[in-house]
Amino acid sequence: MKIFLDTANIEQIKQMCELGIVDGVTTNPTLVAKEKGKFNNLSELISTICDIVKGPVSVEAISDDAEGIVSEAEKFSKISKYIVVKVPMTKEGLKAVKILSGKNIKTNITLIFSANQALLAAKAGADYVSPFIGRLDDISHEGMQIIADIHEIFSNYAFNTEIIVASIRHPLHVVEAAKIGAGVATIPFDVLDKMFRHPLTDMGIEKFKADFEKVKEEYKI
Repeated sequence: MKIFLDTANIEQIKQMCELGIVDGVTTNPTLVAKEKGKFNNLSELISTICDIVKGPVSVEAISDDAEGIVSEAEKFSKISKYIVVKVPMTKEGLKAVKILSGKNIKTNITLIFSANQALLAAKAGADYVSPFIGRLDDISHEGMQIIADIHEIFSNYAFNTEIIVASIRHPLHVVEAAKIGAGVATIPFDVLDKMFRHPLTDMGIEKFKADFEKVKEEYKI
């Protein structure tokens, strides 16, 4: 499973990319807004992210109509070859995706909340779909079930569209997504940071260090 980092923060991206575990980045207008004042414009921010990641970087179009979405997407695509344009799950969004597919501009249909929506997005030619599982959990729907349903449908018909499991709330979401076979999980920095940790690992390291302290003079390197 590919791991994308769900952030627009450069320091967070650098930190995780140095570990060799990040395959891409997803941003959205909310995440971008948090970085206000750090860059001269959006293009500079996204270009900097692309220079670090060297993998798919999703940046969201904010227009409501297909013509506007396509226009934004064409501008974004000039920033880097790694750009993937996030498009809202609307009729105008799907219309834009069909056009962009013909222009070889990669797209990520965002704000997916049903298998029906994912099916339509794949039919329109989206490279990625982003089901928001955490937001479904928030309203007492089983968010991970939609991932299983979409994965089964895409497998049935050999769609090339990849599933990005989005709105991840905790590490267990990542495990569940991986067990289902989702292609990508886009993970917030704090959740990804938790995935490194286990109390038994910490206890084991401390015990090894303590034991070695007893004999370190005999085993100098």
